[in-house]
Amino acid sequence: MSSFTSRLEVSPLPDGRHWQVVKEFTYHIGCKESNDIITIPVDFITDFASFPRHIWRCLMWWLPGWAKYSKPSPIHDLLYQYEGYWNPDGSVWVPVTRKQADDVFLEAMLVAWREHKSGKVIAWMEYLGVRAFGWLAW
Repeated sequence: MSSFTSRLEVSPLPDGRHWQVVKEFTYHIGCKESNDIITIPVDFITDFASFPRHIWRCLMWWLPGWAKYSKPSPIHDLLYQYEGYWNPDGSVWVPVTRKQADDVFLEAMLVAWREHKSGKVIAWMEYLGVRAFGWLAW
């Protein structure tokens, strides 16, 4: 099973919509022993789970706070913002497609939310949302 290496630590920005990562954390894609690792650096800016405003008003009533403000969202934000990531030692750039970014997001949600009763359902709903509307941000 995939793995996060530490807790998520962020600080809100004055705009009220964005957060700054204050402690680096990593995510192992595929399994805990994987060398395929995404690092979310200190100072990375995330808006967590975000949707266009008109979609937000219609759909976001079902998204619990534990799902909106959790580790998978900054990972997805980083992959969308840069369309890839650096390997752990910073020597190789790993490009990703939008589909790959969305698949990593789903995997990370299933790992992060495995203890929540509705975690799997919420993960799949968010995944389907980014597959349908993610092209707007990509």
